[in-house]
Amino acid sequence: MPSLEQVKRSLESAGQAHVLQFWPELSEEQRDAFLWELAQLDLKGLKEHCEGAAKAAASPPDSLDQHIEPIPPESIGSVRKSGRDCLAEWENRGLVEISEDRVGVLLLAGGQGTRLGVQYPKGMYNVGLPSGKTLYQIQAERIRKLQELADSKHGSKCTVPWYIMTSEFTLVPTEKFFEENNYFGLEASNIIMFEQRMIPAVTFDGKVILENKGKLAMAPDGNGGLYQALVDNKVLEDMKKRGVQYLHVYCVDNILVKMADPVFIGFCVSKGADCGAKVVEKAYPAEPVGVVCRVQGVSQVVEYSEIQPQTAELRGPGGELVYSAGNICNHFFTRSFLQDVAEKYKHQLKQHVAIKKVPFVDAEGIQIKPTKSNGIKMEKFVFDVFPFSRDFVVFEVEREEEFSPLKNADGSATDSPTTARNALLAQHCRWATAAGATLLDKHGNPLPLTSVSADDRPPAQCEISPLVSYFGEGLEQLLKGRTIATPFVLDEKRAEELQAQ
Repeated sequence: MPSLEQVKRSLESAGQAHVLQFWPELSEEQRDAFLWELAQLDLKGLKEHCEGAAKAAASPPDSLDQHIEPIPPESIGSVRKSGRDCLAEWENRGLVEISEDRVGVLLLAGGQGTRLGVQYPKGMYNVGLPSGKTLYQIQAERIRKLQELADSKHGSKCTVPWYIMTSEFTLVPTEKFFEENNYFGLEASNIIMFEQRMIPAVTFDGKVILENKGKLAMAPDGNGGLYQALVDNKVLEDMKKRGVQYLHVYCVDNILVKMADPVFIGFCVSKGADCGAKVVEKAYPAEPVGVVCRVQGVSQVVEYSEIQPQTAELRGPGGELVYSAGNICNHFFTRSFLQDVAEKYKHQLKQHVAIKKVPFVDAEGIQIKPTKSNGIKMEKFVFDVFPFSRDFVVFEVEREEEFSPLKNADGSATDSPTTARNALLAQHCRWATAAGATLLDKHGNPLPLTSVSADDRPPAQCEISPLVSYFGEGLEQLLKGRTIATPFVLDEKRAEELQAQ
């Protein structure tokens, strides 16, 4: 660990000497902890980081309208538009890759549930399903079922390793949660947790913010911190040792995520892609999601703030939006592409500005909780590696089947526990009726098919465990011709009972 004098000199040369202003007031223990924290910083790069943050915050986003074009049709697959034979072929190819231990999943789980009103990791959140399952449990059970599907089709005994990127805030609670729940039936050795870096928050004039007298205000470096974290934690070496060649990368908060979706994996592998993105059609031109497109011939995600309304509203001959490919943080990468990024490109990733309310201590050492934004947190995004791809593809899926993020507390119009829960229950109602079941409401009346949709109050509480069905398959033998009263939870035990009848 560097000495206090070395740290002082580094801070002075970076224009950040104020960081040590309360040093004389700290206890020996606090000094040791603070010195250790400062030693973890890239002190040489601190000046550049702080100046870059202040400059970026003062610059309006560039308008990219004259440079953008849609992704070419030959690089796009679609659940709605690609033929059934193609989809079946891609699914088969994906299951082959999974059965041969060449596929892993990588979860981006560095964020806490602060906007949900909780102080623990989002993956531990229970949205109020009849089963009481958390996001982590649902995802773990989807991996278990997928392994089972690949094994039964190919006579294998495969493993889909689960890599989980956490942050300083989420690592310990996540480890503890998995341990307490016996890893949800997965092998502990196949769940690999690692931590992303933290970087300091900065004032608008480029000064590092002190959270208290002996601690910097730190934040995770965005989900694009993945690429540095892969290097820091030797994760790529672990993937290589296991023979993993393809990764499905996703965010923790999407309750409908298809873990290592064999159709998506098979599509990307069949196309020879090194990088791929799942997208959903934008709901309306001004929807605040990034768009996957090309800028001067290079594939990337363009944020909604970087496109003028008239460009966002452009429509093709059939009335469809020209720029409709909404990014949902659901990606495919080859391991060799991630290796290239880690070795050659990670320092070229774009920095994004997030203006935040950051608690701080003032010059008198008094703790302040600001009522308006006072700081800059710089973030990198996972999709900022798209421009480095040599073979980039896009796969369009249906929003109601694959995308319902959990971001806001109940009471919000969108992306709340209620909307996430309803999206999953509505999907399971569709699966049950497609399998030939008749669902009854609480009064014993049959529910019309048209009513089985994700609105604010879904008419049927029908939940199907991922251990019974990964994505609606295998339900006909259990449910065809049956009349089912809701609420109804189809777990493994209930499935066995139905099979025995």
